[in-house]
Amino acid sequence: MSERRPSNPRSVSDGSPSSRLSFLLLSFLLIALAWAGRLVYLQVIKADELSSAAAASRTVSADISPRRGTIYDRNGNVLATSVDATTVYANPKEVVDRSSTAQALADSLGGEASEYRDLLSQDTTFVYIKRKADVDVADALREKGLTGIYFIDDTKRVYPYGKVAGQVLGFVNVDGQGVSGLELYYDDILKGTPGRLVVQRGGKGIPIPGGTEVDEPAKDGQDIVISIDIDMQSYLEKRLAEGVEQIGGEDGGAVLMDASTGDLLAIASTPYFDPAAPSESEVGSDSLKPVTQAYEPGSIFKTVSMTALLETGSVSPDTTVFAPAGLAADEYVITDAHERGDMTMTARYVMQDSSNVGISLLVESHLGFAPLYDKIVTYGLNGATGIDYPGEAGGYLAPNVETWSQILKYNVTFGQGIATTPLQMTRFYGALVNDGVAVTPHLLLSKPQTGEVMTYESETIIENKAAIAPMISMLETVVEEGTGQGAAIEGYAVAGKTGTAEYVDEDTGQYAKHSYNLDFVGVLPNASTPLVCFVGVNEVPYERNTTEVFKDIMTEAISRYRVVQSD
Repeated sequence: MSERRPSNPRSVSDGSPSSRLSFLLLSFLLIALAWAGRLVYLQVIKADELSSAAAASRTVSADISPRRGTIYDRNGNVLATSVDATTVYANPKEVVDRSSTAQALADSLGGEASEYRDLLSQDTTFVYIKRKADVDVADALREKGLTGIYFIDDTKRVYPYGKVAGQVLGFVNVDGQGVSGLELYYDDILKGTPGRLVVQRGGKGIPIPGGTEVDEPAKDGQDIVISIDIDMQSYLEKRLAEGVEQIGGEDGGAVLMDASTGDLLAIASTPYFDPAAPSESEVGSDSLKPVTQAYEPGSIFKTVSMTALLETGSVSPDTTVFAPAGLAADEYVITDAHERGDMTMTARYVMQDSSNVGISLLVESHLGFAPLYDKIVTYGLNGATGIDYPGEAGGYLAPNVETWSQILKYNVTFGQGIATTPLQMTRFYGALVNDGVAVTPHLLLSKPQTGEVMTYESETIIENKAAIAPMISMLETVVEEGTGQGAAIEGYAVAGKTGTAEYVDEDTGQYAKHSYNLDFVGVLPNASTPLVCFVGVNEVPYERNTTEVFKDIMTEAISRYRVVQSD
């Protein structure tokens, strides 16, 4: 008899116990693989990110200010330094009574209670209450035991000499970053590297006892020594301010430099700036104008033109020129500051009496305006000096002499229609008493921690050195017999030049009427310290000069540095 088979055969997977078991095992395996993949993703791929997020949720961090480097003057006096301070902060979530806490803060720290109440109302666990408070003030506040108020050791910048040299030094902001002056220029050296303070928080942002730690220590900045002599600086600033008031000018500037080294011993401009209270200082007072503002120098520029003439070898102090009372140029007529008739004058007299007509005709006859332009560039008066101070202005003189009008050609010879800075003119005059060599004016002398002593470039700008002695001789005549007699110092030879320059009125766009920029630059020839000094007063409503201010500043410097002259 044959074997019978089922009419509806089923596979082993159709609902049999073994099939159900296989399905469950497969499902469990898939779930396990998914969980394993998730764990790998979270613990390996996303580990760093999640760790950071978790830490951030339970910590608050704040910068630790480094101690900024000290700035010393050339004699070791502290001009800018960092002292201990305390930064006060709050966790608003801990503050129970905002009104009373705000009032307590105002009583201790100053200001309005409403301002502190606004801070304490923020939805955060960290808010600054007072940055860089005096330690004594913060300690008194600490004794009140205010809930939610905390303290961080900090430093703040102080300037022991107040406004003196304030423009040179500049200031820093609340984060310890340089904003102006040397604080800005040498910020990378002075600032150091901030550290980080981490405060661990528990539930509701409450600090964990002992949970404050330094995550990264701050690295202090380096000290610097600068060329300024703070006592000389103080005198220069005092005498300059008096001079501006006495002469009746809008503002003024002065520079005292050692021509042999380029060291700036003192430099300032009015009004003065208080680095400890920048918001209370006049707008623009933080700028050192002898460096940052170019102007038309006027007749002190005649020394540039005369030096260029002497370098040709075709002109001497005794060279004569016929100088009419007026010199026609385009639709203009050039005259001298003092009314006179037609006359023949020597080159020496041109300088002594500061003749615009005389210097114009000497350049036209014996040099030419294109060669004068070339000399101006060689003398470094058409560009920046390279001083280590932010925002230095460069000089300006229109290129392409061929396109100059006749009036511009003449004007340039006596310092109109050209822009320079007082520092550029100081550098040029300094070369006259430094054997024709101009040194880069500078402020930084050394970095004490590294032992580095700075060196600066110099260049010979007066190529024909035979021109120097007669030029100095003519400048001595200016002081002995000419327009600069007020600069004479008993017992010393002084060589210098006065300047009376027109300036453009910003309202009209034309040269101002009956108001001038006045200046004087002088040097001490054959001196043990070849000092050069510039003094300028701007927008003076009548003709005067700044020679008396120069005289007093230079006399003080002679005494202070024990300057002697040789024959």
